Amino acid sequence: MAIETTTTINGSAVTHTPAPLDASKLVITLATELKPLPKPESLVFGVEQTDHMLVVHYDPIEGWSAPEIKPYGPLSLDPMSSCFQYCPNVFEGMKAYAGPSGEPRLFRPKDNMARLSRSVERVALPPFDMEQLLILIQRLIKIESRWIPDVPGHSLYIRPTVIGTRAALGVAASDSACIYVIMSPCGPYFRGVAKGISLLGVSESVRAWPGGTGGHKLGLNYAPGFLPQRVAAKQGYDQILWLLGDEDRVTEVGAMNFFMAVKADDGGVDLITPPLDGTILPGITRASTLTLARAHTSGQIVLPGLSGVKLHIHERALAMAEIAALSDAGRILEAFGVGTAVIVAPVGKIGWKGRDLQLPVHTGGLGPIGKGFWDMLTAVQTGRTEFEDWSVPCL
Repeated sequence: MAIETTTTINGSAVTHTPAPLDASKLVITLATELKPLPKPESLVFGVEQTDHMLVVHYDPIEGWSAPEIKPYGPLSLDPMSSCFQYCPNVFEGMKAYAGPSGEPRLFRPKDNMARLSRSVERVALPPFDMEQLLILIQRLIKIESRWIPDVPGHSLYIRPTVIGTRAALGVAASDSACIYVIMSPCGPYFRGVAKGISLLGVSESVRAWPGGTGGHKLGLNYAPGFLPQRVAAKQGYDQILWLLGDEDRVTEVGAMNFFMAVKADDGGVDLITPPLDGTILPGITRASTLTLARAHTSGQIVLPGLSGVKLHIHERALAMAEIAALSDAGRILEAFGVGTAVIVAPVGKIGWKGRDLQLPVHTGGLGPIGKGFWDMLTAVQTGRTEFEDWSVPCL
C-alpha cells in the first residue's frame, strides 16, 4: 500500500505518494548470448555469475521504479552514494534447489524476506513490499533455472541486496536505494572436511556486541572480521569462533550458528546452541534445525539415523570454560555449524587459550546428529520430503 510522505525541496515541504514496489511493472531484457554452464565439480562458492540480474531503484519522490531483469553487468552509482560512505548495505542469502521433477524450489523464502525487511529497517533504508520482491526473485529464478545444478549438495545461491544510494556526504539516512539480486551456482561450501573444520576462539576482536547490529544481515558486520580471519588462517585454523565477554561466551562460527551435542544424564542428547541475544544472526537454518529437533523429540518426525535418540534442546549461554570441561570429561558427542551456505558443517577442533580442544571425529565428517539434520534439511529443501510449508516451488 502506498504511503503519503512529506519531503523538503528547495526549502518547501512537498507532500507526495512514492510508488510502491510493483512486480507487475517488471521489464525483462534477455541476454542475446548465454554463458556455458560450468561443471558442478568445478564450482567455487560465489564465483560464477548467472546470465541475468534483477535491479530496481528507489527515489524519495517517485518511489520504486519499474523492476528490471536484464543481463548481468556493472551498476552505475554516484561516488557520493551512501553505500560507499556510511555502509547502509543489507543482503540476504537464499538458495534455489532442483525439485523431484526438476522444478526450481526455494527454502523458507518468506523468512528471508522478513529478515531482509528487518535489516533494511535497522539501517533506515526505504521500505519495500516483501511479497512483491519475492515474486520478482521467483521470476528471475525461472529465467535462470538452467543454472540450478541437479547434483546432491549443489544449488543456486541467491543474493538479494539493498544499498543506500543517496548522493550526498551529510551524515544521514539514505532516502534513495537500489535493490539488486544476483545469483551464483554453488557446490559444497567446504570441501575435504572429513576431520571437521578447525576453529580459533577469538575474544580480543568481536563480531558484534549487545545493542549493536549482529542480529541483522548487514555488510558492515563482516568486514571487521576479515583481519582476525586472516590471523586465524596463518595459525592453521579454518574459521573463527567469535567469543564475547569476560566469560568467553560463544556467539557465532565464522558466518554460521553454532551447535553442540552432549551426552545427557538420561542417556539422551543435550543439543545446545547460544540464544538470540542481539549479537547472533537469527539464521534460517538455525531456526529450521531447532524446529526439526523439537519435531523429532515430540514424535512428529524421526530424523534420519536417529530413531530412538532422545534430543533435549537448550538455547542458552555457552562459555568456553564449559566446553573445555565437557571435552575433558568426554561428554561432547559432536559440534557443528549451520547456515545457508554450508547447511551443516562438522567442527573437529577448537583453539582456545593456547590449547586445542579435539572434538570427536566421525567417518565422513558429520556425526549422527549433524548427519540427521543434514539429511532431513536437504530432503526438505529439494522437495523430496514434505515438512510444514518450507519448500516452495517457483511458480
